[in-house]
Amino acid sequence: MITKKGIDEIIRGYDVRKLTVCTLGSHSALQIAKGARDEGLANLLVCTKKNAAFYKDWPFVDEVLVVDSYKDVLSGKVQEKLRDRNAVIVPHGSFVEYVGAANILEGLDVPMLGSRIVLDWESDRKKQFKWLAEAGARLPREYKNPEDIDRLVIVKFPGARGGAGYFLAGDEKEYTRKMNSLDLPDGVKAGCMIQEYVVGTRFYPHFFYSPLDDSLQLLGMDIRYESNVDGLSRIPEAAGIEPSYVVTGNIPVVMRESLLPGLMDLGRNVVSASKKLFAPGMLGAFCLEMICTPELGFVCFEVSARIVAGTNAFINGSPYSSLLYDEPMSCGRRMCREIKEAAAKKRLSEVLY
Repeated sequence: MITKKGIDEIIRGYDVRKLTVCTLGSHSALQIAKGARDEGLANLLVCTKKNAAFYKDWPFVDEVLVVDSYKDVLSGKVQEKLRDRNAVIVPHGSFVEYVGAANILEGLDVPMLGSRIVLDWESDRKKQFKWLAEAGARLPREYKNPEDIDRLVIVKFPGARGGAGYFLAGDEKEYTRKMNSLDLPDGVKAGCMIQEYVVGTRFYPHFFYSPLDDSLQLLGMDIRYESNVDGLSRIPEAAGIEPSYVVTGNIPVVMRESLLPGLMDLGRNVVSASKKLFAPGMLGAFCLEMICTPELGFVCFEVSARIVAGTNAFINGSPYSSLLYDEPMSCGRRMCREIKEAAAKKRLSEVLY
């Protein structure tokens, strides 16, 4: 296991005047690289041969490191190159999915913004629910066995899969038929979660928690545009098309202002609960995935403990970040500013692990 003590030792050997923000060329990499440039920090994107040319074309991308596979970031040679560049890794959904939360914890010996412990809690849905319950969040009912299904449920699979494979079922028979039709490894199927389908309005608020001043900010909010479920309203029911929930894009949304105080309280409770459950707790960007019911209550069904792709709708800032900053502030830029400010205050070890 990569220890906090070991990462702190690497940080002490860094030239903090030459920090480089690093991530994989995927997910929200453009936003992160642009945020680094805006904050006066160098950036480096680890890319596969397939997408390297695309990222090199952007004028604010400083350097592209080409690898055969994203998992090559775990190799000693690549990690040595990153440490030589005083790299700070910013994790995103693709980073967690392709490299793996366990591999990040066990084999990534490069400082990372936030806590790598939290990625283990994010990747385990049972731990997620324990975390949200500790925060006092209302949760959808979970079914341990398919035979217990007594209402409409949504079946989800582990990992940052962008909704791939998710399906609805009304009873055990429908669950079994749809599960058997999926071309997924048995291990992935076994890790599925059967969750009550809560009817309401979807909201995905983007938060940023800074331990430097113990502040929680709301930086944006989106809903996901999913294929093909978001287009089925245009198709007759008789067509018999099964809905799918693969995320293809994100749509900006603004929540009714009277709901915001309760939302911020929930966000603070999530941070407080994390500190109780796993040290040092939630640091940096996170997103609560929730439903607002017709009774104006929140039902949380997931927490993403890093930057989410929905923040890409706000590369030039959101209505919420505009209330906090008199300049364009994306989530990617806010993360880079956290790195810069921590370095200036000689407090990098408080925001990196």
